[in-house]
Amino acid sequence: QVQLVESGGGLVQAGGSLRLSCASSGRTFSGYAMGWFRQAPGKEREFVSAISGRGGSTDYVDSVKGRFTISRDNAKNTVYLQMNSLKPEDTAVYYCAVGKVRAPSRRRDGYDYWGQGTQVTVSS
Repeated sequence: QVQLVESGGGLVQAGGSLRLSCASSGRTFSGYAMGWFRQAPGKEREFVSAISGRGGSTDYVDSVKGRFTISRDNAKNTVYLQMNSLKPEDTAVYYCAVGKVRAPSRRRDGYDYWGQGTQVTVSS
């Protein structure tokens, strides 16, 4: 059974930074892509970023490019999302997910295990 535990969310002022972490267990971590998605109130869950199994390939939604950085430490079975220059529109619950294959995907159906989510609130 795969388990994902997210941490690092919180309340921050616009322009500030947060670092999200997602610890995984129950699957060979380096064999699968990891993704971050977010869901704001009343909106669909949307893709934010993804990283390939060995970390050599990353992808970002346009709205976070240049501000967010995804990384992973396969020795610690953990994926990170460093979020800088945060904006109020980044406010959402952020979810990490384990991909079905090694290559990153922007599609929700490209992931088969999800964390419980961590709240990120950016005040203006």
